[in-house]
Amino acid sequence: MATETHDAAEVAHGAAEAAHGSAPGMPQLDFTTFSNQIFWLAVALVAIYLILSRVALPRIAAVLAERQGTITNDIAAAEELKAKAVEAENVYNKALADARAEAQRIVAETRAEIQVGLDEAIAKADVEISAKAAESEKAIAEIKAGALDSIKTVANDTAAEVVAAFGGKTDAKAIAAAVSDRLKG
Repeated sequence: MATETHDAAEVAHGAAEAAHGSAPGMPQLDFTTFSNQIFWLAVALVAIYLILSRVALPRIAAVLAERQGTITNDIAAAEELKAKAVEAENVYNKALADARAEAQRIVAETRAEIQVGLDEAIAKADVEISAKAAESEKAIAEIKAGALDSIKTVANDTAAEVVAAFGGKTDAKAIAAAVSDRLKG
């Protein structure tokens, strides 16, 4: 029985080896097909290289070149716009300075015109004031002369009355001379 078991084990082992040797397994690990696999690997790599170099990479390069061109054009346009903006700012500042200078000139002319008008008005007012002052001085002189005459008359009358009250003789010429001397100082 031991022989039978041993023989049965050998038969099973042989069958397993036969099954293993004849079983297909993973083709990548089958050494008999390595040369075919290497050939098709080379063909696939060459095909991928040709497809990428002839189709995909030129398209990618064209897109990158287009992007670079767009970026370069945008930068150039931005520089041009910046230069125009600086030029416009300079023109604006010059126009602003010119406008300010013109405004200052107009203000100076207006001030000069106003000063001329003011000087004329002051001169006219001075003439009117001088005329009125002269009229007033003339009126005051007349009033003063009238008052002086009235004082002389009153002084003469009063002196005559005082002399008469003391019982003296009233001489009109002597009283007038005495009043005149007294009024002079």
